[in-house]
Amino acid sequence: MSSSRILLSTLCASLMLAACSEPNTGSSATAAAPAAAPAAAAPMAHEPMVVGNVITGEGFDNPYPVVTRNWGDLPQGREWGSTAGVDIDPTDGMLVAYERCGAGNFGAGAPVTCDTNLVDPIFKFDPNTGAVLKNFGAGVFVTPHGIHVDTEGNVWVTDFAVNPEGTKGHQVHKFSPDGELLMSLGMAGMAGNDSAHFNQPNDVIVGPDGSIYVSDGHNAQGMISMQAMEEGRANGDTSRILKFAPDGTFIKQWGQIGVRHGEFRTPHAMEFDSQGRLWVADRGNHRIEIFDQDGNYLESRYSFSRISGLFITDDDMLYAIDSESSPTSHPGWRNGVRIGHIDEDVVTGFIQPFEREDRLAQGTAGEGVAVDGNGNVFAAEGPNSLSQAGGAFTKYSAR
Repeated sequence: MSSSRILLSTLCASLMLAACSEPNTGSSATAAAPAAAPAAAAPMAHEPMVVGNVITGEGFDNPYPVVTRNWGDLPQGREWGSTAGVDIDPTDGMLVAYERCGAGNFGAGAPVTCDTNLVDPIFKFDPNTGAVLKNFGAGVFVTPHGIHVDTEGNVWVTDFAVNPEGTKGHQVHKFSPDGELLMSLGMAGMAGNDSAHFNQPNDVIVGPDGSIYVSDGHNAQGMISMQAMEEGRANGDTSRILKFAPDGTFIKQWGQIGVRHGEFRTPHAMEFDSQGRLWVADRGNHRIEIFDQDGNYLESRYSFSRISGLFITDDDMLYAIDSESSPTSHPGWRNGVRIGHIDEDVVTGFIQPFEREDRLAQGTAGEGVAVDGNGNVFAAEGPNSLSQAGGAFTKYSAR
């Protein structure tokens, strides 16, 4: 059997797919599907010897053993809701994040949303003290999902869900550093799969040249057979990346629901590295896909689990947080933050999760992750980990 067929067969087995098509043999974005992650990875030449199990996290050093639960101040009278978004403002080093207006659950039909509880969901925090420096965004969102702060300090946030009236949601919003709404992409309250609409936008990021990238489509992570993926595509569900000019003009899109390179089952988060490459957390396929800025597939990473959030530091260290591995979604893989250099598919550090009994020793961790200028790691706690963390944000520090 050819190596490409072996790789696709391995992935299909790991996803419990009913059937898989033969991979293409060309060098385009539809090349052969990847192999499952190894149980242990060899260290890079520029890293110390690391002997660990990437599935369980055993054997890896935890560089951030000091855990501060329920981090950050909250205005009087409010309760923390869940989140998935946290970032660092490159203009001043402050932490920018959101919480879902007191909602522990999220999405259409949730009893509490930012549409029913009109408080300011976006926060700017002092990363040292947790003090709130700014708070804005009331009345704009249903369910915030992805967040990004660009080089000018503007704050970009996606709105994942839709309100019952169909007047909000399925959009990407840009705010000034002071909280003024500057731009909105997509049609308010209207889902779609063309260039003018989004269908559950997950994340947004501004590229090196000012272009805007949006990862769109959340449902595909639950499609675990080829038939389910085919039905999802037929129903208009999306798993794609859209690229826009700085003024919001549509440029191009790539990707669909699938398992091949350049396809996704929920592109949940994005980051750029120092080389200008776009990293996409392909959560349902348990991998990271790496592209150039025109959407050409470059390579993948498989050792970082079922990834919800990514952060790449200035020295190109990758922090990937797994919030969803469970006995049914990704058996055996322990939640937490896996750390490694971007040059290799190698884990060199692991931040342990909180324990959660029904995860059978797999634990639970946040959905978003960011690292400040002092090396502290911040996790944005989603619905799976909100109770265990005790609040929307957790800070991990060195001793």
